[in-house]
Amino acid sequence: MKHSVWSDTIIMPEFEKLIGDKKTDVLIIGGGVCGILCAYYLKQAGVDCILAEGSRIASGITKNTTAKITLQHGLIYDKLIRTFSKEEAQMYLLANQNALMEYEKLCKNIDCDFEKKSAYTYSMTDREKVEKEVDAVNSLGYKAHFAQETELPFKTQGAVQFDNQAQFNPLKFIAEIAKDLNIYENTFIRDITPTAAISDTGKITAEKIIVATHFPFINKHGSYFLKLYQHRSYVSAFESPVELKGMYVDEDLKGLSFRSYDNLLLIGGGSHRTGKQGGNWRDIDDFAKEYCPNIMLKYQWATQDCMSLDGVPYIGQYSKRTPNLYVATGFNKWGFTSAMAAAIILCDMVQGVQNDLAEVFSPQRSMIKPQLLVNGLEATVNLLTPTAKRCPHLGCALKWNKAEHTWDCPCHGSRFQKDGTLIDNPATGDGNF
Repeated sequence: MKHSVWSDTIIMPEFEKLIGDKKTDVLIIGGGVCGILCAYYLKQAGVDCILAEGSRIASGITKNTTAKITLQHGLIYDKLIRTFSKEEAQMYLLANQNALMEYEKLCKNIDCDFEKKSAYTYSMTDREKVEKEVDAVNSLGYKAHFAQETELPFKTQGAVQFDNQAQFNPLKFIAEIAKDLNIYENTFIRDITPTAAISDTGKITAEKIIVATHFPFINKHGSYFLKLYQHRSYVSAFESPVELKGMYVDEDLKGLSFRSYDNLLLIGGGSHRTGKQGGNWRDIDDFAKEYCPNIMLKYQWATQDCMSLDGVPYIGQYSKRTPNLYVATGFNKWGFTSAMAAAIILCDMVQGVQNDLAEVFSPQRSMIKPQLLVNGLEATVNLLTPTAKRCPHLGCALKWNKAEHTWDCPCHGSRFQKDGTLIDNPATGDGNF
């Protein structure tokens, strides 16, 4: 039961392991949705490329998504207008609108339970915040509505409503687009040189490299260990006779999200910074007991999200000093739409095509944000904490996750099984427990 509903719906295609050395024009490291989309579009463009995945494709964060496809990413547009500019907020909106349109086009020919749905971001406490977001979105030329009432079984202060968004089965989609790609599975890349990537069983030489590994694992460039932290959240799927017509998420990171799939109600919540304590599945169970006492639990799973300093992903050149190295990370809980936006931008960049929407996502933008101080303090505290179990990434003290029985790093989000076996990056090896 501790696996996602998507894992029960499809058998993924399998690919051989890299044995020996290979050469290609573009290497993509990471077989989640972003890496696979990059490989798919580069193949469509006639570009020679290889994708290397350390385990099985879509076996990490991608399989644990709630698979909402929307350009509504919480109450983000009012914030972007205030902290970036109206022009950059519009660029962010257009990049994600293009992503939604591209999914719709692809899914016309793929049996992946693609459905159009309205998306709602609700607030439990602040009507004015919601109203400001509606005004901000409308000022960017996109139609949003203020929803006074929702179909949720509790009272809110209102919600931002975006019509014609979507949801689907992510593994059905990925299984189809990945089946004819040039992929090597069980090929864990441990290091990168300016022109090659090295695994235990071979080397891949490439003119350009895209790092799509969720959290970038190369520490000597880009300062991603300062620019990112990871956030853990939990999902329970219940058999339910009620099908929600919309997709819902609380504007508060610690709130709940809701969507239906088949005869299931998916409830997400209990989130917390990785390595910290949180509500995990307890918050969801408490909600279900109060509001839906007769529904039956079928699945439970958890996922992890890379959070950027300012709420905008890092998509583009890995660092100023690495002109042929690219990255996509920091999707801030909106992985599927952001992955498509990243794939479109990166596929243009590696082909030397100017993408007019890339600027807002530049990894080289200013790091002077309040979250930088929080990340720095967290790293300092955990580096100084005396404990035997430490993360091999940068040496932070690991914390025991009681809910999932894992050792988690509060600095950068690496996770390990009880015996030290690596589960999630940016660590590139097992813990020495």
